[in-house]
This record gives sequence, C-alpha cells and structure tokens, in this order.
Amino acid sequence: MTKTKEEINVTGDISIHTQNILPIIKKWLYSEQDIFIRELMSNAFDAIKKLKTISVKESLTDLQRDGKIDLIPNEKENTLTIKDNGLGMTSEEIQKYINQIAFSGAEEFVAKYKDKEDGEQIIGQFGLGFYSAFMVSTLVEINTKSYKEGSQAVKWSCDGSTSFSITESDKEDVGTEIILHLSDDAKEYLAEERLKNLVERFSNFLPVDIQVNGKTANNQNPIWIQQPSELKEEDYKKFYNVLFPFKGDPLFWIHLNVDYPFNLKGILYFPKLAHELDGNKGQVKLFCQQVFVTDNAKEILPEFLTLLQGAIDCPELPLNVSRSFLQQDPYVQKISKHIVKKVADKLIELHKNEKEQFEKHWEDINPFIKYGMMNDDSFYKKVENIVLFPSSSGNSTSLKEYTERNKEKLENKVLYCEDKEKQASYVAMCKDQGLEVIFLKNVIDVHFFQFLESKNKDLKFVAIDTEVSEHLVDEDSESKAVDPVDNKTESDKLNDIFKDALNNDKLKIEVKHLKSEKISGMLIEAEHVKRLRSMSAMMQGQQMPSFDDYTLVVNSNHSLVKNILTLNQALDPEGKVKPLCQHVYDLASLSQKQLSGEELQSFIERSNELLSGYSQK
Repeated sequence: MTKTKEEINVTGDISIHTQNILPIIKKWLYSEQDIFIRELMSNAFDAIKKLKTISVKESLTDLQRDGKIDLIPNEKENTLTIKDNGLGMTSEEIQKYINQIAFSGAEEFVAKYKDKEDGEQIIGQFGLGFYSAFMVSTLVEINTKSYKEGSQAVKWSCDGSTSFSITESDKEDVGTEIILHLSDDAKEYLAEERLKNLVERFSNFLPVDIQVNGKTANNQNPIWIQQPSELKEEDYKKFYNVLFPFKGDPLFWIHLNVDYPFNLKGILYFPKLAHELDGNKGQVKLFCQQVFVTDNAKEILPEFLTLLQGAIDCPELPLNVSRSFLQQDPYVQKISKHIVKKVADKLIELHKNEKEQFEKHWEDINPFIKYGMMNDDSFYKKVENIVLFPSSSGNSTSLKEYTERNKEKLENKVLYCEDKEKQASYVAMCKDQGLEVIFLKNVIDVHFFQFLESKNKDLKFVAIDTEVSEHLVDEDSESKAVDPVDNKTESDKLNDIFKDALNNDKLKIEVKHLKSEKISGMLIEAEHVKRLRSMSAMMQGQQMPSFDDYTLVVNSNHSLVKNILTLNQALDPEGKVKPLCQHVYDLASLSQKQLSGEELQSFIERSNELLSGYSQK
C-alpha cells in the first residue's frame, strides 16, 4: 500500500525552558565573577540618567537632584545592597523588565525620548546585566518605588530558580535597592576595601557619586570628556597617575576627541620603557559611556601600538552580550584606523614643532614606530620622513637627509654599523674619508632595513664590515709592479704569506691598499650572511651563530703589514712572520666577533711576547 505524502504547514513560537537560563548565565555569560558589580552599578546609573531625562521632559522639579549610588555591605545579615535614587519601578515594570529575561528597557526608553540627547546614552542593551547578581547570591531581592505619582513600592524576590514573588513594600523614597544575599564563596564582597577597589576598577569615572559605607569611592572626572584646550600638561600627568599609579610620568600623549563619523574620546599615553621589548606592558582601558569594559583593547589598537597606555571611551561600541569584550565589526576597524592616523599626526606634529623633544623620545618609541611601518602601509606613508637614525655625524638623521647629503659619494648606498663601540676603528676610517655611517641600536633594525629596501628599490643598506667601499681604497698608490724573480706583485706575496701563516682553508684573504693607516686588517663577511646572522640571533634570543664565512682584508698601507713583507723577504731569521700575521687576524677579529677563551689567551701571550721583543730593542 502506497503512503500518501503528508502536507505540513505549521507556525508558532519557539519555547525556551527558563529553568535552564539562570545556570547558563551564572556559569558562562560573564568572563569573571566581579562583573556583577559593574552590571548592577551600570543599571543603577541608567536609572538615574533616565530619571534626569524624564524630570526635565515632564517638568518634575522635585525629582531634579544629583544622582547617587550606595554600596552597603552588612556582615551580620550577609548581604550587599546596591541602592540608587533613580526612577524606580512599578510592579508591572518589574514583571516586564526583570521576569522576562533579555528584555531590555533601553531600546524602548530611547525610542520614547529620542529627541533628548541624554536619552541616547543609556548603557543597557541586552537586559541580562541584572542576572549577574546570581553569580554571587543565593537570594536576590529588589526593593523599589517608581517616580510615577501614586505608585506603590514593591519587593521582588528570587532564589535563582524560575520562581519569584512580588509583594508590597514600605519603601518611601523613589529609587531601587538590590539586596544580594551572598553565597558562602562570595563573602569577600562584604569587605569595604574590596568594594572600593571594584568601584575604582569598573565605575571610577561614572559622573555620579558612588559611595561605599557612606564614603565616596569614585573619581567622577575623566579628563577625556573635557576639551584639550581646557587642559594643561599637569592635568594629563595627574590623570595618568590616576590610571596607572607609580608608573612615573609619560613621554607624551594624544587626546582623542571625535564626534564624527563616530563618537570617540580618550587619552593615549606613550610611556617610558625600560627596554625596547617592554611594549607588552602597555595597557589601554576600554570604556563604554564611562563604564569599564576591559583593560585589553586589542581589537581597537593594532599590535604595534600595544605599548600605549591610557583610556578610550566609545559609547557606540559593538559589545558582546556580556559587555566584557568587543565583537568583530567594521565599526571597530574604522576606530582602529582613526587611532593609527591620530598617532601618526601626533608624531609628525612633534617632529615639526618640538624636534628636540621628539629626538629625546625617539629612543623609547622607535622600535614600535618601525614595527608599525612594517605592518601598516598607511602609517608608513605618513611617518617615513620622520624616522631618525643616529649617525657618525654626531646628530640624528632621516633617511632622506642622509641620502641627499651622501649622494655624491655613496649614490644610493647607506653605510651602517651594528656595534659602534666594537667597530670604532672601522667607523673612524670611514669618517676620515668623509663617509657618514648610521648606527643600529635596536633588534628590529635589520628587518626594518630590508623593509625599507623593498619600498625603495634603488636603495641598498651596506654594513661597514661587509664590503670595502671603493672610497676607502687608494688604487693609485697600490703597487702593481711584478717581481721578475717570482712573477708576483706585493699583493700576491702578502696573500701567500698570510695564507701560509694562518693555515685556514675556510678563510678568504684579500690584500688592498687602504687610504687609512689606522687598521692593519679588516674581517668582513657578505651582507646577506650578516643579515641572516642578525635575524637568527633575534629569533633565537641568543648570541649570534657562527657561519664561518669571513674574508680577511689585509691593509698593505699599514706599517705592521709592510714589516711582515720585509721580514719575509729577509727569510724571517727570528720567526716573527707567522705570529705577526696571526696578530693582524686577531686584531681584525676583535672588531667583528668574540675570540674564544683559547684564542684570547694566545692573543694575550703573543702580545706580551711581541711587546717584550720591542722593549728589548
């Protein structure tokens, strides 16, 4: 028998079993237990702001008063009460806004009072904040009286199950009290100091008096709501110490004050860093309408600006349902791009108007500026001409200034030095020939140079110990005469002498007549090998690995090298050629790499021996 296909056409409402909702809220909705304080105080503040708006709109002069929130711990009763003098609720409103989970009154209120500016600044969005109270309570009570004329005060009570009760109350003043009967593992919230710390963390900047046991516990005055023209340097420093006590003074700051195309206010500080890898100590506190959201605003700040400290307040942030972190959103990306732009603008302004101060700060901030340029092309294009490099000229220089100043001698090359102390003789030799050298000071610099080369195809960065510039070689003075006895030039002979004396097949040897007489030899390596060595050291966080790919450049213009040639031609009666060649090599090595313990011991013994022979003469 063939079964006829059943026709289905059903409509209806999805049923939610509320007995499962509160355990989920209690365990999973909020990232940490402390957040119940933030949620309940935010609701209290919303109630105060709503009453303020209504009292003006409806000319209720007797209700136009300063807002106040009280936190009242009671150890004897094991309760914590959060009390406000806001608009309160009727029995019907409790059943509408409290008993129906996730029914927020914010949207309805804004729609009703949308022509009032304050009406657009209500914090509540999801109607779930109140239920965070059950994370710390075995019983929650609401004692409330509405501002509406003739309203009966009521008391709501719930133990976290689906059952609740509403009874009449004898409360006389308009407002709401949330009474939390704390669970055994939440008695810490009875301590006055603990409550003050939580107020300071979550609600320090709400523009309403918040008291713990009758004592004011919040600041109420975030300077980001003021105009920059109203503030002085000491105001910014003082506020920094409010946000981050005992951190010392910041280097400089950026005041964000944006009304269009989005609403964004805040202060971002560049802190003084202990070292260039100290950037993870940055902290930007994120607020929504002056209510703390998180101290990890990584969605708003790009990674290279994580060194910043400060506060950002954006009332239109797309928060997740628990208001604990940001949702991914194009709006957030727009804010992030704007902050990057403001940082770039501030740096350019400092460079232009306070260059001496900018150069003073550069050592602290440059690793992160360079990192930002490598990761954000728009940021690179804005700040590329204000990047500074310390130079052998004695002053800092931009890349543009350096290339223009040295174009005639170096064309599009940039000479750099990784260790100006260790390679001081190389630097001096370059300076003698009018060649300017820039100095590397940061781990990131080798990567940054490669990045700049990718952006400037004609530009080439060359370390002073990776090749001998033609400007350092005196080719006219170099002897090219060939000895008829062995058919070799002086350079050929010196090459043979050093190869035989050093007996190192891996070591390449070149003989050049340098213009400088300050060094007897240079140990150089290929540029790509040097960069690989530097990057490997940075990634491994250890001493640079050895790749054994060096070339010894022997300076035939140095008196010691000339003496070696003379001794060799005289058949070296005292056997000094070999130790002198080794000495030239060791001196060159000291400017390039560390000598091993055995090598250093040999160098010291040989030095003493050679000096002893000299003193006997």
